[in-house]
Amino acid sequence: MSALADPFDGRRAVGGSGLLRAFNDAGVLAAADVHVALRLSALSGEADERVALATALAVRGPRLGHVYVDLATIRDTATVESEDDVDPSTLDWPPAQDWIARLSGTALVAIGEEDDSRGVPLRLVGTALYLDRYWRDERAVAADLLAFADAPPEAVRDDVLSDGLGRLFDADGAGDTRADARQRLAAATAVLRRFAVVAGGPGTGKTTTVARIVALLAEQAAAAGSPAPLVALAAPTAKAAARLQEAVHEEAARLDVRDAIREQLGGLSASTLHRLLGWLPSSHSRFRHNRTNRLPHDVVIVDETSMVSLSMMARLVEAVRPQARLVLVGDPGQLTSIEAGAVLGDIVGPTGAGLRMRPAGRTRLAEVTGQDVPASASPAGIAVGDGIVVLDRVHRYGEGIAEVADAIRLGDADAAISALAAGVEGVTWIDDDPAAAADSDALRPVREGAIAAARTVIDAARRGEARGAIATLSTFRVLCAHRRGAHGIATWTERIERWLADAVPGFAAEGEWYAGRPLLVTENDYGLRLYNGDTGVVVASAGGRLSAAFERRDEVAEFTPARLGAVETVYAMTIHKSQGSQFDTAAVLLPEPTSQILTRELLYTAVTRAREHLVLVGPEETVRRAVARPVARASGLQWRLWGTGGP
Repeated sequence: MSALADPFDGRRAVGGSGLLRAFNDAGVLAAADVHVALRLSALSGEADERVALATALAVRGPRLGHVYVDLATIRDTATVESEDDVDPSTLDWPPAQDWIARLSGTALVAIGEEDDSRGVPLRLVGTALYLDRYWRDERAVAADLLAFADAPPEAVRDDVLSDGLGRLFDADGAGDTRADARQRLAAATAVLRRFAVVAGGPGTGKTTTVARIVALLAEQAAAAGSPAPLVALAAPTAKAAARLQEAVHEEAARLDVRDAIREQLGGLSASTLHRLLGWLPSSHSRFRHNRTNRLPHDVVIVDETSMVSLSMMARLVEAVRPQARLVLVGDPGQLTSIEAGAVLGDIVGPTGAGLRMRPAGRTRLAEVTGQDVPASASPAGIAVGDGIVVLDRVHRYGEGIAEVADAIRLGDADAAISALAAGVEGVTWIDDDPAAAADSDALRPVREGAIAAARTVIDAARRGEARGAIATLSTFRVLCAHRRGAHGIATWTERIERWLADAVPGFAAEGEWYAGRPLLVTENDYGLRLYNGDTGVVVASAGGRLSAAFERRDEVAEFTPARLGAVETVYAMTIHKSQGSQFDTAAVLLPEPTSQILTRELLYTAVTRAREHLVLVGPEETVRRAVARPVARASGLQWRLWGTGGP
């Protein structure tokens, strides 16, 4: 009997019966999925349990990140949320063709791509069953992006662009021309197109390129005698927005541009997408800016786009003026949004393997950049590829880490294991389960690294050196996949504190608030300008008091601990929370190979958090399982943009 068969288990929908009960008991469906299906069946007078099961699965999909459920493959791809070892394929799945035929005759489902505006909750396209809302969002995003890709921008002065590219990407700026060839292409593309994507892994110069794009657009406006473009910088989280703003400001100080343009770049502020669009929680439309009330900006640049869900992307693209430019920035190899969709990966599509530009766009790009633009294999008539450039040269971490990261990103488990086993420079692999080896000599690199970094932070904090303590926070960090359990951050934070109690004099007697305690903000506090994901440290202040210090650009802000809201100790953090951060040494503790969240993207994100040294702890089986398990989200966006994948 399944663990869910307990009548008092909150995961069980008491009103479910038949197929709904069986799939709920097995852990395929959650109680909420069943309740929604039952309610819709009751409202429509639908009595067929096969329709109810399909409805529940369509509700389940977005909860797990899928845009739709593929009824032809769900039997073989479904996962369970149960402690029991249940094989979903053994359940009584309806035959796909009969199932689809039955759905085609119910009032709950609209069939095909034609918008008949009946207001039904489900949409069946081939074998893909959508909640109607997600079908509409997917179609809208594809249509809006294709419209941007097809629309030419206002006239661009090629001579001004060529001069700017040569000046901003010369040897005294971002490095030699060869090294920055892709950055030059990306910057030029964003000026020549209304829709552009600057993609690439950590350290490939994405934000460096963003600052230069804004400068080049400002130079175009100045040459035309027009006002400087109104630029919006945005990101899905407040932390990512603050990081983007800081990076652009730092880059502006180094650029070879006129003072007026440097001042414009230095005055740019970044916001969350919710703030940019004007979130109205009490409004049915949700956002102040939408298709009927567009954003006023001439250029909208969004960083960390891999974290943007389908629904948020739909709200964004409908709010951008058709005459404006939209530039998406991010790493399609990193973790995707926690909500439905894998938008950036779908948009980048086949360009991850090479440029997919049409001949006319490629020729003009070669002319303005003065460099060869590799020929592409873009299908005729597809404009979206003209604006996408994937940066491929890493400037941030060493070749050893890059070798491991590339093997993971490409899904080559043999190459990843080979690099790890060879002990490539900057990489230490401990082929053991971190929970089982926690207090053994095998984990000495983790234990010694954590103690050494923490001791340095504590010493600086006890002396009241806030800036030094903050700087040392990024030298070492333990990363875990889970929050709880033997492999989770709660367990490892407690363990590291025990190590410190044995190694650092006076540590055990200082209580919860002590000089050197590393802090992680877990909720946005706009009053203090502290954002979810920010890190700081408790330091000793005058008079024996303690304060919490956080860095803001080039300044340190200190607050009394009583003013802080949601914070936690951050000797260890989840890989999800670490996205966008970098550490001199990252100690990655992998979960059990059966972990539901162990994926290629999770491992890639974790590995690429290390700047100088990666310590990876996990057996070969776990590494292989992660590499072989990419996030497979059911989505039709790539099919709508590129004609491949999808329903």
